Amino acid sequence: MTKVDSKQPEVRSLLKSLVALLLVLGCLWASQWQFQRGIDRQDRNSLIEAQLKEPPFSLDEITKDYEKFEWRTVLVSGEFDSKNQILLKNRYSEGVYGYEVLTRFTTNDKRSIWVDRGWVKAGKDALTAPDVPAAPSGEISMTARLRLDRSLPQGAFFALPITGEGMISKLNAQSDSASEGFYLDLLSGSIPTLTPEVPAQVPELSDGPHLAYSLQWIFFAGLIIYGRILIRRGQILTSKEL
Repeated sequence: MTKVDSKQPEVRSLLKSLVALLLVLGCLWASQWQFQRGIDRQDRNSLIEAQLKEPPFSLDEITKDYEKFEWRTVLVSGEFDSKNQILLKNRYSEGVYGYEVLTRFTTNDKRSIWVDRGWVKAGKDALTAPDVPAAPSGEISMTARLRLDRSLPQGAFFALPITGEGMISKLNAQSDSASEGFYLDLLSGSIPTLTPEVPAQVPELSDGPHLAYSLQWIFFAGLIIYGRILIRRGQILTSKEL
């Protein structure tokens, strides 16, 4: 008659408990991660709200430490370079597909900057260029919102000539061409046609679902502990019956 090793059930039980412990630790780590994301988002929202309330200032006043001025409203003068214009695809406004229009701008102190001139509706099909308002020629003044290069949307861009006759080639937002490490969201300008019909939007300043997700992971950890207790009790009752 084969003798059964009485230690085997205990070893299996120990392994199950170890797996449950690892799962609980993973849930707690995920909970803390989501909680910290929520805190970071709240801090970001508070910073953006504070910067948006600051009074406008002239872009000529700063030449470095742009991080301190992100989301601030700036006043700047110069000229658009309409030959350097790109359209950022996959942008929606009120559920309608379209593009963000970014045009190169040279300030009076010779700095080259990309300016987001707002959203335009896409053409009727993929072969039809959207109706892009022409950038004004000559010197203009504008009010804009300063954004950092890290905020500049990544991905494929379509370059369009000023005539709008079809799509010429794909460009990258961070090409080899020289430009400043920030860009501007156009808000209004010295001539009425400069004001975008649909200006670039500020990101949603909500707290997001992170706190709820954090509590959800704690709930999962509790379920794992409860389930392990039930399984262990079942094992004990089974051993007693045997």
